[in-house]
Amino acid sequence: MKTDLQLQQDVMDELVWDPSLEAAEVGVSVHDGVVTLSGTVNSYTKKTAAEKAAKRVKDVKAVAMDIEVHFLNGESKSDTDIAHAGLNAFSWSTVVPKDSVTLKVEDGWITLDGEVEWQYQKQAAENLVKDLQGVKGVTNLIRLRPALTRSIVKDNIKKALERSADVEADAISIITEGHNIILRGKVRSWGERNEIEKAVWATPGVVDVKDELIIAP
Repeated sequence: MKTDLQLQQDVMDELVWDPSLEAAEVGVSVHDGVVTLSGTVNSYTKKTAAEKAAKRVKDVKAVAMDIEVHFLNGESKSDTDIAHAGLNAFSWSTVVPKDSVTLKVEDGWITLDGEVEWQYQKQAAENLVKDLQGVKGVTNLIRLRPALTRSIVKDNIKKALERSADVEADAISIITEGHNIILRGKVRSWGERNEIEKAVWATPGVVDVKDELIIAP
């Protein structure tokens, strides 16, 4: 297990390694394996990229985000401009079904609502708007419509995890509550945890995932 000082250095190195970030903008502190990121960036994309970079580092238990988004002169946009840009992005999308998603913008923060059938469509809607100029953050409230029975969903998840070369499927417990999934067990890293979540969300019929997995290198 790494010391907090070693973990801090590894996270700082990962931030430098990420081409979408300016590492000098982000401060890093670590206490008992919990990483706190602080500082100011000029886009929501950079904020999320910093969080993802920290979570890629082995032995990181959790990430606390104290990064704020502030725009430079000429970079800010009105809520109306952001809303129009978001609607335009949806109109060009071949992934997000037409008229399935609505958006609200308040002080640069976008809230998405509506219903889609698949998790990848929900994520695609967020990806379409999170990089728009002037966006400070995104709240994704889009709901998924159930499609399959509980037993079929659980069986499909189990098979998906067993197919993955990066996942120790036997260490994972899958609990179903309707079309909601609870994951319990131990994983070796954030990377393995993310792979499990992606496999579960890619399963037809999954509406919500509660991740209770413990990272135990």
